[in-house]
Amino acid sequence: MIIVMAANAPQASIDRVVSEIERMGSRAHLSRGQFHTIIGAIGEEGAVDHNHLASLDGVEKVVPIMKPYKLASREFHEDDSVVEVGSGKVPTVRVGGKHAMCIAGPCAVENEKMLWTIARHVRDGGATVLRGGVYKPRTSPYSFQGVGLEALRWMRACGDELGMPICVEVMDTRQVESMEPFVDCFQIGARNMQNFDLLREVGKTTKPVLLKRGLSASVKEWLMSAEYVLSMGNRGVILCERGIKTFEDSIRYSLDITSIPVAKQWTHLPMIVDPSHAAGKRDWVNALALGGMAAGAHGVIVEVHYNPCEAQCDGPQALLPEMFRELMGQLRQIAAVSNKEFAEPAVPVGA
Repeated sequence: MIIVMAANAPQASIDRVVSEIERMGSRAHLSRGQFHTIIGAIGEEGAVDHNHLASLDGVEKVVPIMKPYKLASREFHEDDSVVEVGSGKVPTVRVGGKHAMCIAGPCAVENEKMLWTIARHVRDGGATVLRGGVYKPRTSPYSFQGVGLEALRWMRACGDELGMPICVEVMDTRQVESMEPFVDCFQIGARNMQNFDLLREVGKTTKPVLLKRGLSASVKEWLMSAEYVLSMGNRGVILCERGIKTFEDSIRYSLDITSIPVAKQWTHLPMIVDPSHAAGKRDWVNALALGGMAAGAHGVIVEVHYNPCEAQCDGPQALLPEMFRELMGQLRQIAAVSNKEFAEPAVPVGA
């Protein structure tokens, strides 16, 4: 349930409500809006005394949350959430509300030279967050699996030098602790959307989490996975629609444009699209990216490579640098029409 505090409720009244919720064995989650503070009571159904909370000073009303995803729902947080990515040496990039974000880079970090070359291309093209896989979930165990922590160190150095936060996929609970000091944003891939132990583990960190939709997951299941992260105290969840499995075989996956307005109606969390994995072919990436933005997404995550024929992973879907620059120009036009704005690439802190 949610407890809506009166507009003029003093901090002491808010603290009393939080204390009572915790005394009843539930957890309290605060959401401060422009006019009201809303407190979510998260725990076992029936554990919280509705009438008692309604009688406390400063409480305007107590309302049950009907959605199974409590913290992710619009009922708990009516306004769009804005998630900040970046800390330390790199500038902060915002996504959500009127803020749009572009994450770009290679599918996999193959070597240090290629990473720096691609990173400069995407930064000059307009990307504000650098992506790159250091551990790669591949269908075949004999395919390239990534360089590992050494590649993550390259990513961190590159991001710091170019003033770009880095977003990197984590595949296993055992990787979270070693990766956390390096990354600015954890990515949870489609195959791990319902890896609940991993969701809990990244939920314990302070780093934002980019949560991709599973290949066969409904929007509700996707939001329930987000709830796992939120329930552990991490509020920085960014949803990513990357295509679902359908009967259509002309493309790799079907980018579910409908999921964007549906999810935006149901949740306050920001949402971006991944046209690269949906298309599987670079010729179609730009069209899907533009469609996603026009439908209301807060940005894109795309793969870029200067020589896709040599890429060890997903070369056919990687945009060439000139294609990426063209895409960013088109995305900015759509963003302007939909009252969103892409931040310009920033200079590194202290540069």
